[in-house]
Amino acid sequence: MAKYIGKRLVYMLISLWLIVTATFFFMRMAPGNPFTSEKQLPPEIEANLNAHYGLDQPWYVQYGEYLLRILKWDFGPSFKYKSQTVNDLITDGFPVSFLLGLEAIFLAVAIGVILGIIAALKHNKWQDYTAMIVAVLGISVPSFIMASFLQYFLAIKWGIFPVARWEGFMYTILPALALASTPMAFIARLTRSSMLEVLANDYIKTAKSKGLSRGAITVKHAVRNAMLPVVTYMGPLTASILTGSFVIERIFGLPGLGAHFVTSISNRDYTVIMGVTVFYSILLLVSILLVDIAYGIIDPRIKLAGGKKGE
Repeated sequence: MAKYIGKRLVYMLISLWLIVTATFFFMRMAPGNPFTSEKQLPPEIEANLNAHYGLDQPWYVQYGEYLLRILKWDFGPSFKYKSQTVNDLITDGFPVSFLLGLEAIFLAVAIGVILGIIAALKHNKWQDYTAMIVAVLGISVPSFIMASFLQYFLAIKWGIFPVARWEGFMYTILPALALASTPMAFIARLTRSSMLEVLANDYIKTAKSKGLSRGAITVKHAVRNAMLPVVTYMGPLTASILTGSFVIERIFGLPGLGAHFVTSISNRDYTVIMGVTVFYSILLLVSILLVDIAYGIIDPRIKLAGGKKGE
């Protein structure tokens, strides 16, 4: 396990370096600069601002200094948020994004797994068809459309939930549902197909012949093996939740990190864009590592150190 984790950490560092490098040069290739939107900014003031933030330095000097700042966990100052650094924005906004993402992941996994299990156990019956219709709708409708739909019916029309903002648990339900709709649909379909495959195996038939109840067979034998593809999907699920929260936070007016990221793009706030990208990349890489470790724990036949399955 230690050897495996060490190897994966090396791969993570290489991947992170590639992400940092690509983000840095893409930002430099983008037209304009952080001060382009200012009205009739005198050339002298713009030159002073570029000198103050080091934007007048050669690209390799800026690149080297940025790598050193990342090693010190310092993403630099924000060009648009006055008297605030990127670290301050992450500290203020990430707790909101983290809670929203955690709630969305819980809803996606819980509802998706339940729908998938019901669909598999009631194969080719109305329960199966209903669950798959819900899954198809979840996959077909983008999260921002789902957000508007939930706001109109559940908040404006029926008044069950608040429309927007972040002032308590009730304010988190609609954005979490909107964020969880697409991954929930994928998990439902994935669980259904995996459960159907597991239920057709010989050891399930043997368990039935021994007189075990359907509930015991489902819980003890079928569900655990059927969860392996779902666990594998947790890495892409985390990425989907993280990137999807950018737009959802903007729609619901949440003070999360995603809202800062969207604003920074329109403002050409280089340091915020690069800092948030690197921060989310680290979270994604760590989540993928945790998923790989969890996959090996759930299925002991898998050797993390590189052995063959079944050994």
